Amino acid sequence: MSISNTTENAILNLVFRATAWANYADNAAASPQTNVDFALATADPGDGGTMSTSEATYTSYARTAVARSGSGFGAASGGSISPVAAITFPAGTGGSGTVTHFSAGKTGGGAADILWSGTVTPNIVTGNGITPELTTATTITLD
Repeated sequence: MSISNTTENAILNLVFRATAWANYADNAAASPQTNVDFALATADPGDGGTMSTSEATYTSYARTAVARSGSGFGAASGGSISPVAAITFPAGTGGSGTVTHFSAGKTGGGAADILWSGTVTPNIVTGNGITPELTTATTITLD
């Protein structure tokens, strides 16, 4: 079974840009999410994981919020969507670890639900003075 690119784009635009999908879904909740949180992970959080599963722990690490709008994400195309600017995490002031994955999910901290996750290539070795970043080449795909 396959999902058409039109449907993939509509779902991605709804989730990441809060763009209504005519006659199917809209963003009319009383308190819709206004951001998507991004987290870094040292292992694949898996399908059953949460945002805190294998989450990076270098000193000064924090999740980074991206606006759930056209200013945060470009329009979906070909079943993929990317951020319009680099997603920059706080610079490390200590600790270490190797980031191999990222997740995008609901805001709120802790064990928040993951919307999508993927690999980070090349991996990012974290630590003092390192500022991890997901570039605009970071792509979330629904296919």
